[in-house]
Amino acid sequence: MIELDIHKMLQGSSGDMPLDIALSIREKSFVALAGQSGSGKTTLLRLLAGLERAEGEISVAGETWLGKKTMLPPQKRGIGFVFQDYALFPNMSVEQNLLYVNNDRAHAAILLEMTGLLELKERLPGTLSGGQKQRVALCRALMNRPKLLLMDEPLSALDPAMRLKLQHDILTLHKAFGTTTVMVSHDPSEIYRLAERVVVLEHGRIVHDGTPGEVLLRTSGSQKFTLEGELLDIIRADVIYIAVVAIGQQIVEVVCDKEEAAQFEVGQTVQVSTKAFAPTIQHARRGSERL
Repeated sequence: MIELDIHKMLQGSSGDMPLDIALSIREKSFVALAGQSGSGKTTLLRLLAGLERAEGEISVAGETWLGKKTMLPPQKRGIGFVFQDYALFPNMSVEQNLLYVNNDRAHAAILLEMTGLLELKERLPGTLSGGQKQRVALCRALMNRPKLLLMDEPLSALDPAMRLKLQHDILTLHKAFGTTTVMVSHDPSEIYRLAERVVVLEHGRIVHDGTPGEVLLRTSGSQKFTLEGELLDIIRADVIYIAVVAIGQQIVEVVCDKEEAAQFEVGQTVQVSTKAFAPTIQHARRGSERL
């Protein structure tokens, strides 16, 4: 079990923001951290990794990683960290990047085989695609058989098809090695596919904690679905108005009347919902978050 009770003052866009997190994470589970940018997600990962200090305590399987008199260094924590930018050694081959962490050729071969990289083991990172580089980074993070795998939006720079492929690889490796995994992501579909649990942060505090279904599929009343996006434009078309909303990678149009259109401003975060299959647009609830 991972137990956290940490406090740290952060510099947010609107001034000081206290990070105040109490959290228990079951071993071998897959937890996604979600929430708006600046809510404290990456800082929480860095505190788990030992890359930043805070007040409070962190213990993993009964071992104190952070305490009043303890600050266990990153290299003694038994973690693997996957960054957004791969962080591979450009002058080393794929295999050498893995062996630099742990000179275990057999384990490296297993990881490369599982991720379809074995035939590329002699290649340099500069000759690989983005998806291949990220698979190498994932394999390297698992070379020491870490107790805890930390991932900070590892797939954000990849196209949708490659993201889907890498999501499958991440889940396969997570299950195969029984690693506790904590991942930061803004992609609801990615969170739904991978995580067993979603922890949503807002202004340094936990505002939602549950299964992906409980957190991502929250609706109210008789609504069939609710999606959040950015209002890009309001267009008048005869007697009606059309709201143009960006939701993820898609643009949708929602019909509204004059009174409804007057309530909104371009650039606002809005919710698009449906009742009886007729979409409606409304102001986003205060405190709601973009995952």
